Amino acid sequence: MVTPLKSYNGITPILGKGAFVEASAVLYGDIELGEDASIWPLVAARGDVNLIRIGARSNIQDGTVLHVTRKSSARPEGLALLIGDDVTVGHKAMLHACIIGNRVLIGMGTIVLDGADVGDDVIIGAGSLVPPGKKLESGYLYVGSPARQVRPLTPEEKAFLPESAANYVRLKNEYLKQ
Repeated sequence: MVTPLKSYNGITPILGKGAFVEASAVLYGDIELGEDASIWPLVAARGDVNLIRIGARSNIQDGTVLHVTRKSSARPEGLALLIGDDVTVGHKAMLHACIIGNRVLIGMGTIVLDGADVGDDVIIGAGSLVPPGKKLESGYLYVGSPARQVRPLTPEEKAFLPESAANYVRLKNEYLKQ
């Protein structure tokens, strides 16, 4: 059986307890998935020139691309990709060398670029573009290209964020049973 976990420079992705990686996904190098995290079909994640960390109960949906920025004289540490706990990343998103807080929903087709910093409890609407270095404040809805703050999240929207992640934990558990 072909494994979706590929070594790069002797480093192989590490899966937390109960994590799920669908067979058509490809994960290279220095990647760690937290407990109950899930990676869905056709995700491409390269922790080759820096590291990727994905928090507990977070889900990376179909066709998403995850990558990082290499170390350089301008950026001696480069830029890692750090994804918090209870994050839902919608289909065909692209996350490149950014920081995503906890309880975030990233809409389908969204692009988040180098050095962007997304706070906790944020929703980014489908098809949005978060430019390099942009900071998204906790507790708001952002939409557009470039993404702009639209309004505070409602209590119902904030409550939905961990629920969305929990739905994917249940789904990946069903897949693991098969």
